[in-house]
Amino acid sequence: MIRFENVTKRYPDGTTAVDDLSFEVREGELVTLVGPSGCGKTTTMKMVNRLIEPTAGRILLNGEDIARTDPVRLRRGIGYVIQNVGLFPHKTVLENTETVPHLLGWTRAKRRARAAELLELVGLDPSVHGARYPEQLSGGQRQRVGVARALAADPPVLLMDEPFGAVDPVVRERLQSEFLRLQEQVRKTVLFVTHDIEEAVRLGDRMAVFGPGRIEQYDTPATVLGSPATPYVADFVGSDRGLKRLSVTPVETTDLEHPPVVRAGSPAAEAAALLAKQGDPYAVVLDDDGGLRGYVAAGTLTSGTVADHTRRLEAWVPVGSPLKRAFSAMLQHDAGWIAVVDGDRFAGVLTPATLHAALRRSVNEDGEDGDAAGAGQPVAAPAGAGDNRRTEPDAEAS
Repeated sequence: MIRFENVTKRYPDGTTAVDDLSFEVREGELVTLVGPSGCGKTTTMKMVNRLIEPTAGRILLNGEDIARTDPVRLRRGIGYVIQNVGLFPHKTVLENTETVPHLLGWTRAKRRARAAELLELVGLDPSVHGARYPEQLSGGQRQRVGVARALAADPPVLLMDEPFGAVDPVVRERLQSEFLRLQEQVRKTVLFVTHDIEEAVRLGDRMAVFGPGRIEQYDTPATVLGSPATPYVADFVGSDRGLKRLSVTPVETTDLEHPPVVRAGSPAAEAAALLAKQGDPYAVVLDDDGGLRGYVAAGTLTSGTVADHTRRLEAWVPVGSPLKRAFSAMLQHDAGWIAVVDGDRFAGVLTPATLHAALRRSVNEDGEDGDAAGAGQPVAAPAGAGDNRRTEPDAEAS
């Protein structure tokens, strides 16, 4: 979809911002461009919509050389989101979102319907926020409007320059999650510029790590973290890159332990006998359809049914979630395990020991030895959970 062929950008004073750059972004792929300030990542992105013209080389969009395309027409077919959003202060949220469709000559009814649809897609109620002006919105809301505006004409390509850099960390993480959800639905080809390695790892299908004016490594986040191509990349991603792999390593069913399972309607005495026989401190409770209800501790099963003694789990993680999500929940609540579901079915539990094994598996799959960057070192376990035995959780995970 986007192809750079030996692209160079050199300014009149002799400064080379980008030097002989060649790489390709596949259709529907989200590629993060990450590196320190002044490395050429924003220049690279701006050459795609010709806000900056290359000195040499070609950039192809769908196989066509963009140098032969009228810049105005080119930009109307590319979504563009920047850090400070750039909303028109004298226009309402709906009017801002309609900007490109209006330039393309859409009817008022068509562009208004599209704007309302996109505001809902980014989590804003058009009936509540549509008539507001940018100054009446929070920073996070303005960023959502910026994304909606960029998508309004349904462009195949989206350029994003530090779009979440101006909001606080909590809002930033929420916007990242919402954008990933949105990308699952719209599957745009995205170039996403950031200086934050954590953001690049979390969002990118692939990531390009920039050194001064060139790409040092272009690969999946897992590979970049597991096998840095150069000392520069290893230094940039950090000595804790083993822990960063938690963000890109998914929970798989093969990583799970399988504690005793009991039904909510079963007699408590039967469940107590099962736990005593197997020597387990707890059992997971399921309903008649196999759905997760909670858990019971061995010492509490005195009378009645299992349901009478079931403790509810406030949260769990689905198969495929990043290990970081599960690990964070365990640490936050000092819990010895967290339940994992596959669809609406209980799949097993993840413990600190199995989480560590999953991380080592990921390292080994990339061919990295266990000592690299500390990735093979034991991952810190919640208090009381370091003996590899499943224990009753001290608190419910969330």
